[in-house]
Amino acid sequence: MGEQQRDRRDERDARESARDVPERRGRGVGDEEAHAWDALVAAARRMVLDGLVVGTSGNVSVRVGDTVLVTPSGVPYDRLTPADVTGVDLDGRQVLGTLAPTSELPMHLAVYRTTDARAVVHTHAVHATAVSTLVPELPTIHYMAGALGGSVRVAPYATYGTDELAENMLHALADRTGCLLRNHGMITYGTTLDQAYDRTAQLEWMCRLWLTASSVPGMSPALLSREQMAEAGEKLRGYGQRG
Repeated sequence: MGEQQRDRRDERDARESARDVPERRGRGVGDEEAHAWDALVAAARRMVLDGLVVGTSGNVSVRVGDTVLVTPSGVPYDRLTPADVTGVDLDGRQVLGTLAPTSELPMHLAVYRTTDARAVVHTHAVHATAVSTLVPELPTIHYMAGALGGSVRVAPYATYGTDELAENMLHALADRTGCLLRNHGMITYGTTLDQAYDRTAQLEWMCRLWLTASSVPGMSPALLSREQMAEAGEKLRGYGQRG
């Protein structure tokens, strides 16, 4: 009798567990993809804690082979679980998961198709967005702009989620690893998720720095010359530990 009750409980638990995991599209999730998804979710949650986004604004993606894992549209990051893996191929066809990918998918895919990016971070950070409304490019107030390839351009405004916005972004990203998006936010990429996230944080900090310095009445911040930026950029290529 006791064994029959345990068997019934086991069957019930199995049915409930199955209901908790959405039916996936396409194939199953590989180990590398599962690890990448965990890192992606952690980065998305960190964006909220670091004040780079509000609610479900902004998005993160990671490329694993020819699959792009991306945050889903409109789902709070603290609710994402391993069962919510969302992935598309480089043409935007969904190959993993049941949740709709972020509405900014065209921007992410445009970056992966044209660069060596393995991760992309897009945020609506306050200072970066404020600067995007004021100037055509972030004034060279700090040498860390060299880590992004030089002066950070502002992509012209276009409606979010459109191919037009993705095209504007690509022009602003030419020879750069980050840019601002007019009246919208910013986007950065890297060869790792940590690198892309660090570039996002650095760009937001530089925007805050310029806004702070330029707000002093009767004063204008000193800016770095093109030659100084080029020298800093070259030196930054060898920054950090080797091996």
